[in-house]
Amino acid sequence: MYFCAVKNIEMRTETHINYIRIAEAIDYIRENFREQPALEQIAEKVNLSPFHFQRLFTDWAGVSPKKFLQYISVEYAKEILKDKQVTLFDAAYESGLSGTGRLHDLFVQIEGMTPGEYKNGGEDLKINYSYAECPFGNILVASTQKGICYMAFSDDEHKSLHDLQVRFPNAAFKQLLDPLQQNALYIFTHDWSNLSQIKLHLKGTPFQLKVWDTLLKIPSGQLNSYGSIAGKIARPNASRAVGTAIGSNPVAFLIPCHRVIQSGGSLGGYMWGLTRKRAMIGWEAARLNILV
Repeated sequence: MYFCAVKNIEMRTETHINYIRIAEAIDYIRENFREQPALEQIAEKVNLSPFHFQRLFTDWAGVSPKKFLQYISVEYAKEILKDKQVTLFDAAYESGLSGTGRLHDLFVQIEGMTPGEYKNGGEDLKINYSYAECPFGNILVASTQKGICYMAFSDDEHKSLHDLQVRFPNAAFKQLLDPLQQNALYIFTHDWSNLSQIKLHLKGTPFQLKVWDTLLKIPSGQLNSYGSIAGKIARPNASRAVGTAIGSNPVAFLIPCHRVIQSGGSLGGYMWGLTRKRAMIGWEAARLNILV
C-alpha cells in the first residue's frame, strides 16, 4: 500500500514537471516566433534531448513542435483579424481546407440552475468531482445529476477544490469520476466521434448564461472579439459586461472563452493563464489542419 502511494506521488510529480516543461516551451516558441527556432533550440531551453522533447511535446499538445510553431504565434491571430476581420476558419478555407473538423458537430447544451439552487448555494445538490490530465495540464471536473457544473484547470488541487466549494457552499461533495465527467473529458481525445451530447448544469445570471451560450456557437479554430460577442447578444455597448461574464465562465474549454480576444488582435485576459490560452488556440488551429 505504501509502495503504491509513493509511486502515485512520483507519477504526479513527473506529470507536473512535464507540464511546466511544455508551458516553458510554448512561451519560448511565442517569444521567438519570428526566428523560427529549430527543434534542437527549443529542446535545449527545457533541458531535454530533441528526441525526448519531440515525443513529450506531441503527447501533450497532440501535434509536433513544428506544427505547433506554425499556429501558436499571437502575430498569426493578429494578421488574420486585420485582414478584413476574417476568422481562422476563413483563412483555413481560403487555403484550400474543407471545414473545421468534427468538433464543429459537437452540441453542448446549457441548463441553468433553478432560482432556488442559485440562491441557496447548491443546497440539496450532490456534486461529484474528479481530477484528470489533459493536453493543457491537470483539470478538475465536477457534475450534478443533470450535467457538468464546473471544470477548471488545476495547478493546485486543494485550491481548485476550494474554488468549487465556494461556488456551491451548501452542496454535498464526493470525489467520484462519473459517466457525465468521462463523456466531457472525451473532448480532449483525438477522436471526437465517440462524444455524446454534453449537458452543462450551470449557476449564473440570465445575462451570464446568454453570453456563455453565445460562446458555444464559436466553432473550433475560430476567434471572436468581445465586441462581436456583445453584438451577437444585441448588447453592442456592453463589451465590458461581456468581458466580465466571460471571465466568470465556470467551465473551462467546454465553454470556449479562450476563443475570445480583443478587437485589436491581442489575447486579452484568461482566468487560467495566457500560456494556456495560446496553447489552446494553437492546438485547435493545428487540429483544423489535421482533421480536414
